[in-house]
Amino acid sequence: MPSASIAAPPHDLSLLRPGLRLAVGLSGGADSVALLRLLAARRRELGLVLHAAHLHHGLRGQEADGDLEFCRSLAAQLDLPFHEARVDVAAEARPRPGKAAETLEEAARRLRYAWFRSLLSEVPLDAIATAHTLDDQAETVVAKLLRGAWTEGLSGIHPKLESPGGGQILRPLLGATRAQIEAYLHELGQPWREDSSNRHLTFTRNRIRHELLPRLEDWNPRLREHLAQMATIARDEEAWWQAELARLAPQLLLPGRPVRGGGRAVTADGGLSLEISRLAALAPALQRRLLRLAAGKLGVALDFPATESLLNLALIGRAGQKLTLPQGLAAERSARELRLSMSPEPVQKLNSPQEYTVPIPGEIDAPAFGLRLRVEHSGAGSPPSSATLRNWRPGDRVRLRYSSSPKKVKEVLERLHVTGSDRALWPVLEAGGRIVWMQGVELEPEAGLAFRLSSPGMEPVPQHGT
Repeated sequence: MPSASIAAPPHDLSLLRPGLRLAVGLSGGADSVALLRLLAARRRELGLVLHAAHLHHGLRGQEADGDLEFCRSLAAQLDLPFHEARVDVAAEARPRPGKAAETLEEAARRLRYAWFRSLLSEVPLDAIATAHTLDDQAETVVAKLLRGAWTEGLSGIHPKLESPGGGQILRPLLGATRAQIEAYLHELGQPWREDSSNRHLTFTRNRIRHELLPRLEDWNPRLREHLAQMATIARDEEAWWQAELARLAPQLLLPGRPVRGGGRAVTADGGLSLEISRLAALAPALQRRLLRLAAGKLGVALDFPATESLLNLALIGRAGQKLTLPQGLAAERSARELRLSMSPEPVQKLNSPQEYTVPIPGEIDAPAFGLRLRVEHSGAGSPPSSATLRNWRPGDRVRLRYSSSPKKVKEVLERLHVTGSDRALWPVLEAGGRIVWMQGVELEPEAGLAFRLSSPGMEPVPQHGT
């Protein structure tokens, strides 16, 4: 048990209660080791039934095996029940029929929380505690901001989550910095494990941690603290909005279509409508929330451009106007209402496919895309005889620069906020059975292929090669 003179990092005891059966997600890193030591020292005082749980991700070989042994030994030293499991994150991240590609980070998180859910139900436990810190919170807010998140995304990591199958995920260390945590462990004389992958700049979070945030802190040394405060504000405001929407939505979101003589007919497509006059009388913040809620009930997550397109159709559109949005959402404006439904045709089918064959080396005009394209091979080996410039197709994947696994083109376009006809006709260049160029993004170099592309009014595309 640590000396009373050792200052523990800030932690939120309001999340805990006597009798709580709690497992700490123990990776072996400084954050989780500090959380386990802190709670183990106070378990009798707090009335906790404490466990430790470690998931081996099947990555980093002997280093990860060492992490497992370290965690197992620490749990034994503290006389705690220890739970362990192994998964193959790399295999899970690979694309296969019926499954979208994931980054290693995404697959690891999905598998980790799936294991937590099984622990909650099988051990059984009341809660799992993870050691997310103020630094993690700041990095998460920046990552969400870079992806174009709404307010709810800026709320970052929540202190408490309800698990779908029962139980809770708790984050008691969200107010603590990594510096405070490491100082605590040094005072205890407690070692921890360093994950070598935390230094790899191929992972987005690591680039934010090691490159972007340090640069931004030159402008504001308290930036991480302020980002964490922003997350708290966003989380509280989002909770208020959800309560307000639950109160107002039944009055404003109408099922189906109006029928002659009064009343409404529920349609087979499950469409929803909003009265134009009532929508126009609301504040813009509530207008957007209602439109996003209505789309969400139809299974569509709207980005900002799509939301604004809907709002413009509602407020300044004409009766009879229609709009088709990403993910098959269709909108129709009547004299009195804006009606949303799911289109039977994906947006990609609304425009004729375009395709051009480009010899290598060679140049071609592609008026459908507004491009004049020159392709040159400058890599080793024999190049393909030609490449195909075409609009993207469902199922196409690209490997973005600095990404650890392929991404669906559909997902990339969503992140670029490309909607409508632009989305349907977005150009890619395919050579040797792989997409080697996509407008608007930088792709990871493909072995044996290197191309130079340029077009009027655009910066030359950087060379891609081995």
